[in-house]
Amino acid sequence: MGVSIMHDLILEIVNRLLMPFIQLFGMYILFHGHLSPGGGFSGGAVIGASLILYSLTFRFAKVKHRMDHDTSVFFEAAGALIYVAVGFLGLLFGFNFLTNRGVFPLGVPGQLWSGGMILVITLALGAKVSGTILSLFQELLEGGSDEHGAP
Repeated sequence: MGVSIMHDLILEIVNRLLMPFIQLFGMYILFHGHLSPGGGFSGGAVIGASLILYSLTFRFAKVKHRMDHDTSVFFEAAGALIYVAVGFLGLLFGFNFLTNRGVFPLGVPGQLWSGGMILVITLALGAKVSGTILSLFQELLEGGSDEHGAP
C-alpha cells in the first residue's frame, strides 16, 4: 500500500522563509537563558520543533534535506557529555559539582557573558533537548522497530 504525498510549494516557501527566524529565536533563548526567562530547555525545544517542521515539510519531497538519526543522537550525547564535563571541571578546580564560581569568569552582571559556567551548561542542555526531541520524532516516524527486527 503506497502513500501518496502531495508536493506543497507554498508550504516549502513559507518554511524556507520562517526557518532562519525560528532558529534564531531559539538561539536567542539559549544565549539569554541565564539572564532572562528561558534557557536550555526552552531554547532547545524551539530549535527541535523547527527541525521537526523542516523534516515534515521536506521529508518526502527531498530526501537529502532529512537530518540523519545519527546526527540527532550525536547532539543528544554531546550535550550530556558537555554538561557532565563542565560539572567535573568544577571538581577539578576544587569546587562543588556544577559550581558557578572560580572556573569561568563571571563578568559584569546583566551582560551576555556574565553567567560563568551557566551559559555553557545552558548551551549543552539546549543541544541535549533539541537532539532528544528530534530523536523521539524520528523514532515515532520510523515506527520504533529495534535492531532485532521486532516491531
